[in-house]
Amino acid sequence: MTFKRTTVTSALPYANGPVHIGHLAGVYVPADIYVRYLRLKGEEVIFIGGSDEHGVPITIKARKEGVSPQDIVDRYHAIIKKSFEDFGITFDIYSRTTSKTHHQLASDFFKKLYEEGKFIEQTTEQYYDTEAQQFLADRYITGTCPHCGNENAYGDQCEACGTSLSATDLINPKSAISGSVPEMRETKHWFLPLDQYEPWLREWILENHKEWRPNVYGQCKSWLDMGLQPRAVSRDLDWGIPVPVEGAEGKVLYVWFDAPIGYISNTKELCDAQPEKFGSWETWWKDPETRLIHFIGKDNIVFHCIVFPSMLKAEGSYILPENVPSNEFLNLESDKISTSRNWAVWLHEYLEDFPGKQDVLRYVLTANAPETKDNDFTWKDFQARNNNELVAIYGNFVNRALVLTQKYFEGKVPALGELNDYDKQTLTDFTNVKTQVEALLDTFHFRDAQKEAMNLARIGNKYLAETEPWKLAKTDMNRVATILNISLQIAANLSIAFEPFLPFSSEKLRRMLSMETFNWNELGKTDLLAEGLQLGTPELLFEKIEDEQVEAQVQKLQNTKEANELANYQPKAVKETVSYDDFGKLDIRVGTVLECTKVPKADKLLQFRLDDGMGGRTILSGIAQSYPNPEELVGTQVCFIANFEPKKLRGVMSEGMILSAENSDGKLVLIQPKDLVTNGVSIS
Repeated sequence: MTFKRTTVTSALPYANGPVHIGHLAGVYVPADIYVRYLRLKGEEVIFIGGSDEHGVPITIKARKEGVSPQDIVDRYHAIIKKSFEDFGITFDIYSRTTSKTHHQLASDFFKKLYEEGKFIEQTTEQYYDTEAQQFLADRYITGTCPHCGNENAYGDQCEACGTSLSATDLINPKSAISGSVPEMRETKHWFLPLDQYEPWLREWILENHKEWRPNVYGQCKSWLDMGLQPRAVSRDLDWGIPVPVEGAEGKVLYVWFDAPIGYISNTKELCDAQPEKFGSWETWWKDPETRLIHFIGKDNIVFHCIVFPSMLKAEGSYILPENVPSNEFLNLESDKISTSRNWAVWLHEYLEDFPGKQDVLRYVLTANAPETKDNDFTWKDFQARNNNELVAIYGNFVNRALVLTQKYFEGKVPALGELNDYDKQTLTDFTNVKTQVEALLDTFHFRDAQKEAMNLARIGNKYLAETEPWKLAKTDMNRVATILNISLQIAANLSIAFEPFLPFSSEKLRRMLSMETFNWNELGKTDLLAEGLQLGTPELLFEKIEDEQVEAQVQKLQNTKEANELANYQPKAVKETVSYDDFGKLDIRVGTVLECTKVPKADKLLQFRLDDGMGGRTILSGIAQSYPNPEELVGTQVCFIANFEPKKLRGVMSEGMILSAENSDGKLVLIQPKDLVTNGVSIS
């Protein structure tokens, strides 16, 4: 079917924290690439974004900080919106689900389905805090994990062992609000009977949308094969959109129900504000000639492919998504990105460390896009792709073409002379790029499309390297003119081919090439720059990223990992109780290290020679792996057990035991007095 226009949505980020590279790679860069591509082609398209601002995590964060939920979402909505603007994500509107337009539209949507009998009512039991006088969401209940024994597990998940839980699984549950023991009480809610839509969903997805990405299609099939169950559209909470039904006091629309309606309400907000430009919002959501595309991460597949379409089907007047090009997850240095563990590269922090390098991150995230399986971001790969591809191939070609034109032709596009076979082959190669890139973008293969765009730069780089116009300048300036004309035409094409992927550097390149207008249909043309056109001043498109810049980022992550290990460290269980008399038998003293060396053929042992105030002694200790440079311990003081039974180890008599503590990361740390004390004094 041919469509007149396209509505593009991107998942609404949750407004309880900033956005990181996983968000950018999974959703927003692919969506922006696609929208920029459609706009370049002159197609009618609208790009809808916004913040998801309801739900329990926001209330928890607000309670921890002693502020209101509105304070939380106001803060993070502004941060998120600015991050998207900084990275060139070109939303037509970026609004929020706390807007008046959204509250009204979501309420009306619920009422229509309610009045038409599309919901079922069910009474269930839920934990209730009698002191706080409110029902508790699972996240507001803590207790002991039945799997690992962690006493601070939440009612939805144990963060110590990662197991998903339900609140009733917890041992000794208590309210996170008052600390009291909650009781079970009955509560009534409304449910969307997804099971009734299962036959329709099977045909609509499994039969009619086999072109969807395998990961999306496969997850949908898995859900459908397991059998769908009714899903609650309301919950007991004081933050959200009130359920617009009499007798539903203290209940709000479940965030999964209200959030996707945000796509519609944000469109309405935009169209109501600019009707002369965008027309009616209903055209973008109800006209059969409009195509709807959702860009999401894999954790949202079920909501956008099963739940939201069922809501739209139940309402009856909306179009359904034509495609849902969901990505998998992006890991960071071989570990899952986690906001709670601060294991992430935050966008606002990235720009502080790499100012002006938005396109470098866009390029690397697209090159590593987790389109059908999880992928990994590493700082070494980030550096390599910048230095070896953006700088050495793309930037190098453009810079040489412009600098040589400046040198030999005063910065003006030279005349195209007679073409040889290599010239003709090069022109043929780069004019074919448009067809290849276009075919990949049309089918949401953004990683491969960017690779094809980079191949155009490779063609240009190879052409200049093999024709060597700087050598011909001594004998044949007509030939030099032809080579540089072709090179500049390739550069002009690069500014168009990379526009969806690298908008900042593409704009910079067009400025250097004096290109005032451009569109996608011009890609592949060999006469984009007219003979005699005065070019701008050559500048470097990309800069090399040095080792120390990357090492600083790796160290930042290492510091985060160590901080997490300390924060999550669980002390070992206390050993069996001993009497004071038993403890008093230990003679613990202080001595100064005179010598410290590794024991040959023993990876873990260090040999200490101590001044113990009593003539000296030798002690062997298994801490070599924690102290790779034992000679640095000479002159320091340590604590040791003086009356420990002597024992021969590796042929050496060890006369005591040196005291150490095991840190959260497994490293052994010597127990040492803070101030200098007399050798041989006892510790009591």
